[in-house]
This record gives sequence, structure tokens and C-alpha cells, in this order.
Amino acid sequence: MNLTSEGIRKSIGPGIILAGACIGGSHLMSSTTAGAKFGFSLVGLILLTNLFKYPFLLVGTRFTAVTGLSLLEGFKARNRLYLPLYLIVSLITGTCTIAAVSNLTGLLLRNVPILKNFPPMDLSIGVLVISGLILLLGHYKALDRISKALVVILAFLTSIAFISLLGSKSLNAVDINFFNSSPSPWTLSNLSFLIPLMGWMPGPVELCVWPSLWMFSRSREAKYIASKKEAEFDFNLGYLITVITAILFLSLGAFTMYQKGDGMLAGSGLSFAQNLIRLYTESLGGWAKWIIVPASIAAMFSTTLTCLDAYPRSISAVQGLLQNKDRGITSSAAEKRRLRIWMVLHIFASLTALLIAKSGGISVKHFVFGAMTGSFLTAPIFAWMAMDTINSDLVEKRYQYGIVMKSLSWIGLIFLGGFSLLFIANKFFGFGVMN
Repeated sequence: MNLTSEGIRKSIGPGIILAGACIGGSHLMSSTTAGAKFGFSLVGLILLTNLFKYPFLLVGTRFTAVTGLSLLEGFKARNRLYLPLYLIVSLITGTCTIAAVSNLTGLLLRNVPILKNFPPMDLSIGVLVISGLILLLGHYKALDRISKALVVILAFLTSIAFISLLGSKSLNAVDINFFNSSPSPWTLSNLSFLIPLMGWMPGPVELCVWPSLWMFSRSREAKYIASKKEAEFDFNLGYLITVITAILFLSLGAFTMYQKGDGMLAGSGLSFAQNLIRLYTESLGGWAKWIIVPASIAAMFSTTLTCLDAYPRSISAVQGLLQNKDRGITSSAAEKRRLRIWMVLHIFASLTALLIAKSGGISVKHFVFGAMTGSFLTAPIFAWMAMDTINSDLVEKRYQYGIVMKSLSWIGLIFLGGFSLLFIANKFFGFGVMN
């Protein structure tokens, strides 16, 4: 089946929503900080991480397009341990991630003049509540439309900021070095930064399940079943946007904050949000605030909205499958009711996490980087699950990965596993630590 404009229009959605989920903490915080600390030295690592995660994140889209089953159904059929393992990790990371991204969204909202006097925690709670109401009342349709709009706004504004830099004096002041910088990122002491950077770049590997579930909702919304080519076009478009945006944010960090941004993540989350905007406007001029602030808020709000939908959706689906009640694709009233219950539970759990963080003085850096690190350390497990399922007898031979994608998958698995082991050896056993 060839691609047609009508088919693309009816299929587009899950891949763009995934881009909205990815372009948040990993891009706004980690990519910008990577540029600020190390210039352009980490461009290669970011591109390699995106490349090596690609075959795993694509699995959910391809599996559903060619089998008509969700990837979670594939996990259940392939190995009885896959679903419980996915459930455990999602229950742990879901609350932390939703709380972290809503926290950062609330902090960035302080840069809006009419909101600057509101307590940051109140704004973060407001973001959670508003996101919850949008999803509980508007369901997938609202998620689809709002996410697409936010991704377009974000890509447009970030591109404007980058193009503006090309003609500014800041461009001439940066040593564009793609291999090394001063300081160098290639030391064991920087693993605590590199691992979180890769953990959410462009997103955790377990996100491969999300487009698979959204495809069923998109199909009901558009009254159209996407072909493999159409579904993968949607995924690839969203993935390309995430990669380009990551490099743009790194470039903005390098051009505006290199050798000035070491302390941008120090202190509280509020100081990070203020430093981010301040350093951009100092380099570009006061007018840049009207680009960077909306772009940052769009990035984080889209991530909050999609995570608040996806974690409850996937956990609800796992519950239905484990109890043999249904397929977990929200096609029945019972499934939709269960999804709403899990969404409300996630809202309350995330609110509790925010209040605990507030009372304990935990900064946004620890909140987000903790979730990023956990995502990277579990990445090899989910990468294996995805690779094992797409290349199983559940999928027709012609739709399984060929030699190129299989090779890339194995290289990616070695890459993710190797860095995870290195991090564990360094963190818990003192490997590479000077006495």
C-alpha cells in the first residue's frame, strides 16, 4: 500500500504525541545543560543514543500495525514474565516522572508576568489538575489535538531562537568542537550526568508501548486503520522532530551558556527555571523571553499531558491483560472506566510526591535526574523485550526486522547494557573513583 495524503492525515497522531512526550526534560534540561557544560562535544553521543534506541521504540508501532494487537498483548503471548516486569517499573517510574515534569512546568510558569507571584508548588499542582481535567473530559481526542498543536509551536519557536543566534555575536564566541571540550565530558566523574542524558534521550525505552496503545484510539477517532507504511511514517516524523529539537536545544545551550552555565542546575528548581531564561535573554536580548518562555512551557506541558495519559493507560491495559478481562485497548466502557480510575490515582500520587519533595527540599534536578537514571538502567531489559517480541513467531517473517535492524538492535543492546554496567560499577563499587 502506497502512502497517500488522506491516509497520512488519518494516521498521523501517535508518533507526534510520542514526540510531545519526549521533548521535555531530556531536551529542555539535559540537552541545554549538555551544551552549556560541554559545548558541542556531546552531539555525537546524543545522535548515537537516538539511533540505538530507534529500533526498540519503533517496535510498538510496527507490531500493532502488522498484527492488530497491542505490544502489551505481544509481551503477554511471548513471555509470562514480561507483563509483570513492565507493570512494576511503570508503577515506580510513572508517579516520579509525572511529578517531575509537572514540577518543572510549574516552575517555568513563574516566568509568565501574571503568574510570577504565585508559589511554584501551587502552579505545579495547577498544571497537574488542568492536565487531568483535559484528559478526563476530552479523552484521546483532546490529547491528540493539543499535543499536535504544542509540538508545532515548540518546533517553530525553537527554530526561531536558533536562527536568531546564527546572526548574533554569541555565535562567534563559541569554539565549535564536536569531539572534545574544556572541560571534557569523557570522564567517569561525568557519568552521573551522561547516564540521565541518555536515559530520556529521546525517551525511556518502555515508551515503545505507548504508540501501540494510542494507535487503537486514533483508529477509532479517525475510523481508519493505518497501514504499516502509514503508521511508521507517523512514528518517523515524530522521531525526527525529537532528534532535531534535541540538537537545537543543545546548540542554544552551547551558544548562549557555554562556560557560563555550570551552575544553572545548582540549587532549587526555581533557580534553574530562572537561570535558564536569564541566560537565554542575556545572550539574545530581552525579546528572546517571548520565544524561550512559551517554547519551554510548551515542551514541558506537552510532556506532562502525554505522561499523565500514557502511564495510566499502559498500567490499566496490563491489569486487564493479567486478569484476562479484556485486551486493554479502551474499546469498552469497563476499560475506559478503569483508565479513568488509574488516571485519578496517578494524579493523587503525583500530588503527594510533589508535597513530599517540597517538605524535604528536594530540587527539580534530583527529581528529574533520578527518573532519567532509572529509565536508563532498565532500558536494556525493555530493549530485549521489544526485540524479542518483534522477531518472534507472533509476527510474519516479512514484517520482522531484517539484517540491518537486527544488527542495530544488537549494537544498541550492547551500548545500553555496557553503559548501565559501567554506571553501576562506578556508583556502587567505586570503579574509576580516585581515593
